[in-house]
Amino acid sequence: MPSKFDTSLPPFNTLTPDQCTTLTNALDVVYFREGDTIITPDEPLMALHIIIKGMVEEREPHSLSILSHYTQDDIFDVRAQLSGQVKHHYVALEDTLCYLLPTATFLALYHANSAFAAYFDSDLAKRQTLIDRTHHQQNLAEFILTTIDDDNIQPCIVVESRATLRHVTETMQKRNIDCAFVTLSDPVDIGIATRTDILHALMFNHATPDCSIGEFATTPVVAVHHGDYLFDAMIAMTRQKVKRVLVMNGADIAGMLDLTQVLSLFSTHSHVLTLQIARAESIEELKLAAAGQPTLVETLINNGIHTRFVMALIAAVNEQIIEKAFQLVVPSKYHAHCCMLVLGSEGRGEQILKTDQDNALILDDGLDWPECDAVMAQLSQTLIELGYPPCPGEVMVNNPQWRGKQTQWIQRIHEAKAKGTHQSLLSLAMLTDAIAVAGNKQLFHPLKTAMTQALRDEQLLLATFVQPAVAFNVPLTLFGKIKRSKDGLDIKKGGIFPIVHGVRTLALEAGITETNTFARLDELGRKNYLEQATVTNLTEALKLFIKLRLRQQLALHSSLPQHSEPSLSSEPSSSADSSQHTVASNFLVLDNLTRVERDLLRHSLHIVKKLQQWLSFHYQLRD
Repeated sequence: MPSKFDTSLPPFNTLTPDQCTTLTNALDVVYFREGDTIITPDEPLMALHIIIKGMVEEREPHSLSILSHYTQDDIFDVRAQLSGQVKHHYVALEDTLCYLLPTATFLALYHANSAFAAYFDSDLAKRQTLIDRTHHQQNLAEFILTTIDDDNIQPCIVVESRATLRHVTETMQKRNIDCAFVTLSDPVDIGIATRTDILHALMFNHATPDCSIGEFATTPVVAVHHGDYLFDAMIAMTRQKVKRVLVMNGADIAGMLDLTQVLSLFSTHSHVLTLQIARAESIEELKLAAAGQPTLVETLINNGIHTRFVMALIAAVNEQIIEKAFQLVVPSKYHAHCCMLVLGSEGRGEQILKTDQDNALILDDGLDWPECDAVMAQLSQTLIELGYPPCPGEVMVNNPQWRGKQTQWIQRIHEAKAKGTHQSLLSLAMLTDAIAVAGNKQLFHPLKTAMTQALRDEQLLLATFVQPAVAFNVPLTLFGKIKRSKDGLDIKKGGIFPIVHGVRTLALEAGITETNTFARLDELGRKNYLEQATVTNLTEALKLFIKLRLRQQLALHSSLPQHSEPSLSSEPSSSADSSQHTVASNFLVLDNLTRVERDLLRHSLHIVKKLQQWLSFHYQLRD
């Protein structure tokens, strides 16, 4: 038996050293010529096949329809090992070399090792955990998964609001801490005062050393919680543009984290990028800052950072780029009288590379702004220059249909509900994912309330609303294998969108205000709209789809000019895609996937199919 069998590949990496020895000692090697039949239905199956090289085709026994193909490192026929019955033909499409693992040995390992058996279970989360364990990397990945605890929390100073500037300064000097948290009221409202704040108070605000610190404290304080990930602290600092966060343990103050400490642990320089964005004083400076975003993405991905964490960080960076563009283009006198929204995947925080623009504008009811058309045209063009392609459906602030005064938007929501058509509900679907990113964000609150209430418990309207989620066929054959096409597998239509829109519909029914699909799933589980096992499997499936597509898109992106980033929108396009690269990025090339990835992909697509069946039943959709 060859000595090169790789036991580091899942699921063999779960075996103990003794079990690995048992495995390798039992393996044999067999050679099949092109055209040879390897297994036929109903014959006794004596061994599990693991392909060393070559290709094997699985066929339905009567019609001989092609069900699947297996290549290097693929395993077949596991189902027969567990059931004791072969159901399909397996034929060598080319000269093929396989390891043979005797059935008795496989079953002995299966029953003796629960982790090994878990790989073949139907629980996608268990299987993904095994893969993650194999690919888990150190350095950045360790940082991402490190929780905030007593080992990394810094001590902090807490003073009452009536404490004097002199007392607080002396305390800072004695404890060598450059800030103090200030309790301002009861129930406790907390502010922060830094050495710089005290200096400015004394030098510019005519304060005396005996003045109360509460007069000069800044609120609100950004807080994270004991047990959160350190990455949560990085996200909070990035999004809120602060250098310190308060750490709470329940209702008690546990300490603080500062930027210098976190950056010493985290080397992706995401905060450096956001500082460049914040300091940009022209569009050209903003372009230079935004150009660093693809490098940040590749750094995170190449260091094994979980896709969901990457999405959260990049969403925060994108918001800041768009907000800064808004501030530079829109005259400052209008900032308090309008609000810019991002919709679609950007609103959900599920993009990684830059997406097509999906945005809208809310105007104050009393605003008179004759130059609005020209300014919004300039803003849309600026976002294009920053790398955000125009939306094929023109869902952009330069389109009057996606601008309006606050009362007009609320009226549009009621009209869309009253019409109840596919088209009107599609527009409503775009708004349900919206978040406010620039201007007066308070203008968005009444719209958010109106959208949440519009479809809650409206089963007939939701039945129309949900139909796009079940309209696309999952790319599986009648016998549950991945369906191939010459272009590859359309993972957007066949996998990502059914989950995103199905979960969006259920969130509307439940009155959930979260926009992120993963957060919506968590809330649906908490409210018992979905079983926890279903929540877990849908979460893992969506993460896998996004991860596989991202890897392919990064490969495409490396061959493109920097301004031509492929779109990552989860919405099905209503018109032709803007480029061949965008089309290609949505079609997974199955031959580029490992055997483990193909196996997980097949399992994940089955989960999507089950979701579609459940949605059809839940909303009583007719075939």
